[in-house]
Amino acid sequence: MRVRGQDDAVRLGAVELGGELGERATLVQFSSAFCAPCRATRRVLGEVAALVPGVAHVEIDAEAHLDLVRALEILKTPTVLVLDATGRVVRRAAGQPRKADVIAALGEVV
Repeated sequence: MRVRGQDDAVRLGAVELGGELGERATLVQFSSAFCAPCRATRRVLGEVAALVPGVAHVEIDAEAHLDLVRALEILKTPTVLVLDATGRVVRRAAGQPRKADVIAALGEVV
């Protein structure tokens, strides 16, 4: 998993995500239909969102949202963005994340 730091200029809202932001943080997952690691990532992010109050998980089909993929420079699936309560991207990671890494990244936000 490759982790990058903050993208201070990037903010996402319900319109771009197709779902509401979490009260405290949002885990945004870019996936593709035939991506096996995407299924495992969906499970991990769903578990973390259920575990941490105020955290939402939104999955976006990368192929159906190419403009957003290009704008955010998503190069592979799965890619996970961690957003704060205002929709600011505070972390991003490419590849299948470990549950502990997701929780640690959320620790910086909540």
